[in-house]
Amino acid sequence: MVSFGVVSLAADMAYEGARSISGPLLGALGASAMVVGLVTGAGEAMSLLLRLAFGPLADRTGRYWSLTLVGYTLTAVCVPLLAVAPFVGGAGLALACGLILTERAGKAVRSPAKTALLAQAAGAVGRGRGFAVHKALDQVGAFTGPLLVAALAAATGLIWPAMAVLAVPGALAVGLLLWIRLRVPDPAAYDTERAAPPAAASRPPTALGRWFGADLPRRFFLFAAAAGAATAGLVTFGIISFHAHRTGLIPLAGIPLLYAGAMAAAAVAALASGYLYDRWSGRVLLALPLLGAAVPALALSGSVDAVVAGALLWGAAVGVQDSTVKALVADIVPAARRATAYGVFAAVQGLAALAGGGLVGALYTRSLPTLIAVLGATQLLALGLLAATLTPRRASSPRG
Repeated sequence: MVSFGVVSLAADMAYEGARSISGPLLGALGASAMVVGLVTGAGEAMSLLLRLAFGPLADRTGRYWSLTLVGYTLTAVCVPLLAVAPFVGGAGLALACGLILTERAGKAVRSPAKTALLAQAAGAVGRGRGFAVHKALDQVGAFTGPLLVAALAAATGLIWPAMAVLAVPGALAVGLLLWIRLRVPDPAAYDTERAAPPAAASRPPTALGRWFGADLPRRFFLFAAAAGAATAGLVTFGIISFHAHRTGLIPLAGIPLLYAGAMAAAAVAALASGYLYDRWSGRVLLALPLLGAAVPALALSGSVDAVVAGALLWGAAVGVQDSTVKALVADIVPAARRATAYGVFAAVQGLAALAGGGLVGALYTRSLPTLIAVLGATQLLALGLLAATLTPRRASSPRG
């Protein structure tokens, strides 16, 4: 778990460093709030939706390591190339959008395979704790990357030098992953739990249905719907940073510092929710929609203190989404279908992220009170679906 965490630490320095200032970067290249919302929302959608293909591919081919390596390599290449965008004239915005989307696609390629490897390795220590430790190390990179970007932006008054420097941690992540692959070719050796076979359905799924997760438990799909609603109701940091910079509340060099603080909050939330998950099971996740509902009212306000508080709550919500949520998926789904499940789960979240990003971008310039109310209602729906997911079912239920 620690070794994987160090890889994520280095990779997060690269892509979270770039993500911390993506809103102002796109704005400087001529993007409107609508474009920022769509690109950041579409990026998150791609990083999630494409897992629907790469999750089953990992399970069917067993190429968990190869897919993980390809995904990290895409990130290591795309992030530093953002430094080129200001120098290509009118094509700069299109280039930056394409690189942001491709980097997010790289995350989709690697995430189901990597998470399946992590679920195996975490079996020996408790999945809540294992995912929490990995997420905490991951967030160290997500914290230090934006700090590096902030320092370079403050020193130069420009964004592109910081993007170029992020090539170093990206290359380090790929090198470390290759080293771990040689030392630990099969993390399944650490999994001390014997997974139960998938429950039989009344009618066997077709090959295509199995590829898209038709044989997964019903409880899994209910949980995926709950997580999707929570994702749709959570504004992206691209919009938060765009708002903070556009209104003059936070200077350019302060935006990555704000993101670094959010990532620190994500690390704390991941550790806390992970340890509580091993004690209380999925009930700890009921806090997620409550966190998400508070974010837009604070982060899109006209007060510096409120924006900072909203960004910290956003980070806490992201920390829970990226760690403890995955632990519940691993406990619901049999081991042989986990990469597929993570792919399907992410696809649901991706559709929700795309819808939420477009909605936020459209309503931001029209009516902030309406935007806040709509997102709050979406989180209320997520809370209801999550409560239904956690409600005990009769043992005779045919499929979970």
